[in-house]
Amino acid sequence: TSGDALKVSLAFTGDGGTSEGDFHEALNVAAVWDLPVIFLIENNGYGLSTPTNEQYRCISLVDKAKGYGMEGVQVDGNNLLQVYDTIKGVRDYCIRHQKPYLIEAMTFRMRGHEEASGTKYVPQHLFELWEKKDPVKNFEEFLMQQSVLSAEEIDGIRSGFKEKIEEELAIGFNAKPIVVDTEVELNDLYAMRDNSLAPTVIDNARVSFEPGDVVTAEKRMIDAISEGLHQSMQEHGNLVLMGQDIAEYGGAFKITEGFVNDFGKARVRNTPICESAIVGAALGLSLEGYKSMMEMQFADFASVGFNQIINNLAKIHYRWGQPADVVIRMPTGGGVGAGPFHSQSNEAWFVHTPGLKVVYPSTPMDAKGLLIAAINDPNPVLYFEHKALYRSISGPVPASYYEIEIGKARHVREGDEISIITYGSGVHWAEEYAADHPELSIDILDLRTLLPLDYLAIRQAVERSGRVIVLHEDTLTGGIGGEIAAWIAENCFHLLDAPVLRCAS
Repeated sequence: TSGDALKVSLAFTGDGGTSEGDFHEALNVAAVWDLPVIFLIENNGYGLSTPTNEQYRCISLVDKAKGYGMEGVQVDGNNLLQVYDTIKGVRDYCIRHQKPYLIEAMTFRMRGHEEASGTKYVPQHLFELWEKKDPVKNFEEFLMQQSVLSAEEIDGIRSGFKEKIEEELAIGFNAKPIVVDTEVELNDLYAMRDNSLAPTVIDNARVSFEPGDVVTAEKRMIDAISEGLHQSMQEHGNLVLMGQDIAEYGGAFKITEGFVNDFGKARVRNTPICESAIVGAALGLSLEGYKSMMEMQFADFASVGFNQIINNLAKIHYRWGQPADVVIRMPTGGGVGAGPFHSQSNEAWFVHTPGLKVVYPSTPMDAKGLLIAAINDPNPVLYFEHKALYRSISGPVPASYYEIEIGKARHVREGDEISIITYGSGVHWAEEYAADHPELSIDILDLRTLLPLDYLAIRQAVERSGRVIVLHEDTLTGGIGGEIAAWIAENCFHLLDAPVLRCAS
């Protein structure tokens, strides 16, 4: 950004990590977006035990730079002064030209990848060769040759370091055993939200809900989502949208049509086809105080961004208190003739992962309000939107900037003979079935949020009828219906008049 014109980012990897797809995606995005990033490869000759000749065929890893349209240099990673001078010069280059740069530092490790693996796989002569290149020992000799330090002063520095290390180790060894408090740990799962600037929250969870004085307009689901996103862009000057074809083209489903004219290319960014790198970029923006929304063009494509979502977005707050203020929009579901790789329902992949929030609206009003709530939430939210509902359903949508509470289900229809617990398209299937069978008193609960679940609303649905069907489009085996059925059996068994049934794909 313009305010950070004198800053660069520094990303480390090893020779083994360069074979990962994330390495390619990161360099490609940095080059395409002209990002001032220094990519530093520590090439120590082995990926754990696998030598470089079994990892890649190029002569040097720095040769890869040209393929991304960036400059690169190889340095002696054991020469402290050469590394210092190189980093200093490359930093100046990245700032001056606002472009990335690749550095390959040739080095070696005298110990194992970790202590357990040892070094038996390394030929002995390499240890003898690299021992002569010991960076600390050689730098000490250089400083003595230049009369900067004496041998006695170097010994004093070494003793000081050793004393400091021993002091720090003593703190760890003398620490009291950790006593785990489950409640404390669970409460630390999500970042706390600052509600001081929260917009109006519309509570439409009851069957009897009426908009009252709220000004509404009839809108399709797709228009409600677009309006919620547009109002959020107006509300948050630090909100950045990223995704394939979302700028001038307006996205595969035209959700962001016209946005680039209203907010500019810096905030509405087309991306290369590299889902993992863009999820990672969204997280990086969050670490710098930005909000970001990534459009996963189809929810199916989340599989190639899985590591970033599951291991980075979901865990970063719990692990070290950092924000993952990211929303990933997930166009999902079948029924539009899109084939097996563009029609999956994969929400169950993510409800298994602590640290994420997962929402799945079924109506235009909820779609807008839940999207705004997701963007305002400081935690990572996966926002599922069913493609078949985009233009097939309409409903009243408040014109104002408002939220629907995440984690709160909606009671759609009152009944006392059977309760259908569902979400997404399942809500409309259930309503259609109830309308076609007036002889049955059917109760319908729209979960809306799949993580965290509204267990109180689920319990109340069981109480109302004593018979439950859990309905969803996703696969029966391993679907969220199994989790809900198990929870009902464990916590509401005395309320049941019959076994819980699941209806799914």
